Formats: sequence, C-alpha cells, structure tokens
Amino acid sequence: MIIREAKISDEAQVRRIHLQAFDSSENELVAGLACDLLHEPTIPETIHLVAKLDHLPVGHVAFSPVWSNNKHQLLGYILAPLAVIPGQHKKGIGSALVHHGIDMLKQRGIGSLIVYGDPNYYGRFGFQEDLAAPYLPPYELEYPNGWQALIFDSDMVPTSAEKIKCVQALEQPELW
Repeated sequence: MIIREAKISDEAQVRRIHLQAFDSSENELVAGLACDLLHEPTIPETIHLVAKLDHLPVGHVAFSPVWSNNKHQLLGYILAPLAVIPGQHKKGIGSALVHHGIDMLKQRGIGSLIVYGDPNYYGRFGFQEDLAAPYLPPYELEYPNGWQALIFDSDMVPTSAEKIKCVQALEQPELW
C-alpha cells in the first residue's frame, strides 16, 4: 500500500471512494464534502491523503484546521471524512491513513485532533470523549458520544471550553 497526499486532480477518484464507502442516505453529502475540501484553500492547509493498492485509490482521509470561534486562533485539526471502498475493509487501510495523518500533524506541531465518529473505531487511536470537552462543536450533535479528541500537546489545549470554527466545507449542519 502507498499513502500519498491527494491533489485536486484526484477529485474524481476521491468522489468515487466516498460514493462507494457510504450508503445512499449520505454518500452524496460526504463525497461532496471530500471534494469541497480538496478545493477549499485554508491556512494552515487541509491535509488530504489517499491510499493506493496496486495503483488503484482505495481510501481517502482529510484533516482540516479548526479555530476558536471567539479568538480566531488555531485550536487543532478535525478528521473528516475518512473512507475505504467496500471489499478493502479490515485490511488496515483506514488505520494506516489515520496514523499517517496523525504523524504529519505531530510533525507540524499541531496540539490536538478532533473527530466526530464511532467511538469504537476511533478509540483504538487514543481518541476519547472527555478529551474533546474543551472543543465545543459548531452545531448540535446527533450522536454526542462521537465527539472525541486526541491530544498531542496538552499545553496547547484551551483552558476553558471554546466553540470551534471549521473550514467552510464543514459548516453544514446536516454533517453534524
């Protein structure tokens, strides 16, 4: 397996991965999010990774910056979306993408990573619900126990709860 940073020229393949990975009730929404994130310029940059097996893209993940809604300072990153095509599940592709992204964020001095997803899946990377307490989501969550964080540098965690501001592509209530 090869993991590399995705480019805008990978858009069709990224869309295909998410359309296949999610069921019809949400695949268009998530595929649209993934493609919108590819095109949205951010400072600091959004990180996109694709996993390839036998030269075919089989997985994608995006990590985008989040800021304090009040102070406009960088608080960390959020992992969303992550997808691996059916038929390639349980082969470590999603885990490899997440670990690769975590390593990149640590190398860049990012203090924390937030995710809104299955606690059973993300818990194995060290994500915990209680660690997400300082980061208030931008919208009410359908599944509050899915709001989790991973802390790389505790000195960079807000001392009081801060409502986060996401990149524009994530500012859609239906995603939460």
